[in-house]
Amino acid sequence: MVISTGEIETDESFIGGKMSNMSGNRKSRARKRYGQKGRKTIVHGLLQRRGEIRAKVVPSVERGSIETIVRKNVENGSTLYSDIGSEYFCGYYGYLHYMVNHAKHYVDGRIHTNGLENFWSLLKRCLRGTYIAVEPQHLQRYLDEQCRRFNMRKATDAERFDYVMQDVVGRRLRFQELTAK
Repeated sequence: MVISTGEIETDESFIGGKMSNMSGNRKSRARKRYGQKGRKTIVHGLLQRRGEIRAKVVPSVERGSIETIVRKNVENGSTLYSDIGSEYFCGYYGYLHYMVNHAKHYVDGRIHTNGLENFWSLLKRCLRGTYIAVEPQHLQRYLDEQCRRFNMRKATDAERFDYVMQDVVGRRLRFQELTAK
């Protein structure tokens, strides 16, 4: 299902612990396994201004993987706003594409990604404050929960409750499925 035409913000974020906060033993294991910077999970998001958000865990921030996500979720003719990242340099054909250089400024008229930056802030605050430690294989579920919460931000409590109860009927998640690696 595509996000309807309009103004779409696209951005990515990196989720994971800082190497400086790890204990000596864990830090040395992480360096051996992932390199000097450690490993963070990459998350990409698309936000329709005054509309819905979609976010997904992605394997890399290379142009091909990001462009595939954009093409699947955004209709041609839409206006894309992004920051100047290496994956966006080639541009997207069929879209009106504007980029903001965060080294110079964060907003240039209507060109900004502040809506998505807000979502990343809410997501990371929730992960640090509520869930504390999230395994990378479960991150997509937490991401889906935050997207739903963000998309229903204008609904009343009763509307949210009804919506969730409609989705629960006939579903079952076993502990073994949840914890399987």
